[in-house]
Amino acid sequence: MNLMEGAEGPRLIVFSSLFPNAAQPQAGLFIRERMFRVGLPLVVVSPRPWFPGQGLIRSLRPGYRPQPGACETQSNVEVWFPRFLALPGMLRWLDGLMMALACLPLCWRLKRQGYNLIDAHFAYPDGYAATLLGRWLNLPTCITLRGTEVPHSRNAALRARVVKALRRATRVFSVSDSLRQLAISLGLPPAKGRVIGNGIDLQRFHPVDRARARQRYSLPENARVLVSVGALVERKGFHRVIDCLPELLCEQPELHYLIVGGANPEGDMLAELRAQVDALGLGERVHFLGALPPDELKWPLSAADVFVLATRNEGWANVFLEAMACGLPVVATDVGGNREVVCRPDLGTIVPFGDQAALSAALRDALRHDWPRQAILDYAAANSWDTRVAILREEFAALHAGAPAPKLSETEENS
Repeated sequence: MNLMEGAEGPRLIVFSSLFPNAAQPQAGLFIRERMFRVGLPLVVVSPRPWFPGQGLIRSLRPGYRPQPGACETQSNVEVWFPRFLALPGMLRWLDGLMMALACLPLCWRLKRQGYNLIDAHFAYPDGYAATLLGRWLNLPTCITLRGTEVPHSRNAALRARVVKALRRATRVFSVSDSLRQLAISLGLPPAKGRVIGNGIDLQRFHPVDRARARQRYSLPENARVLVSVGALVERKGFHRVIDCLPELLCEQPELHYLIVGGANPEGDMLAELRAQVDALGLGERVHFLGALPPDELKWPLSAADVFVLATRNEGWANVFLEAMACGLPVVATDVGGNREVVCRPDLGTIVPFGDQAALSAALRDALRHDWPRQAILDYAAANSWDTRVAILREEFAALHAGAPAPKLSETEENS
């Protein structure tokens, strides 16, 4: 246990069902990146869905609900994986309650060991469960909204639980102002919420030599290269970009498209995407690189000219900052907090979601444009983790002390 003997102040139970583990090393990296930088004593509770007979399904579908061990140690932090009852595709409105009940014995023990604040990620089911635990254990609880709240707010049963989680939480953070505004529309008092975006690790994400990067992926030196990074699921929109390629190739005959990503709990579209590529005769132009660890992402990003993500929904897409830290402009859809990240015309272009013509035109223009690379790099540098972490520590200290929330800036108060 990584408690500091004799230390006073906040000691966090980070509560998130999405967290990296031996079975899913790429899951929830953005949460670990944020919370392991806070510099406070913490332990992670990452509940895992389970039901009797799950192993039988896994024997037929090896990737189904991969199960880590009961506990792992990551960077000297204990990460626990209690199991909660969750029937596949059924009774999702019970997930929050089942999660809370399954985690109660562990969290009660952690409270006795000195942990005094629950920090949950996603409003449902995680935030809902965490606020129940906070009520049962008399612990302050904060929730960070990360984007799933948008579709959940459109489902009557889940919307009601999101609203309950927001009402019960001591404090609500969001990674974008669009999510904060959604929470306010669901009844969150404005002063109870605050935007704390994700940051960028400039030691990990930075430009490397373009020629070497292109050699790594057998790309021609004179190629024009698009790149996307994300899970291979419908929401991320790789298929929407692929549909643009035949038209773009008429003007950019040396165009190539790098796709970085793999399956995640939402699904795996690799077979469908490969079929789409084959049907369009793009087999030599679209390159599936698979899921890459964060330390390797700088290579495909540095090999490219433009980053694109035609996503259906995002909270705060940290991958935009990662691309910018490698000097790339970004073309993205106008959903969630995308416009808040790509907030200036010298950083990229935002297009309406579902407008294929606008997406093609934006990509065509982006490939032609002479982008101010240094301005893009400077913007990424201004969004490092240092500022975000300082705000988080301030908030956690206030929560632990039972003090009023730190005063918002004038911009935050009026937004």
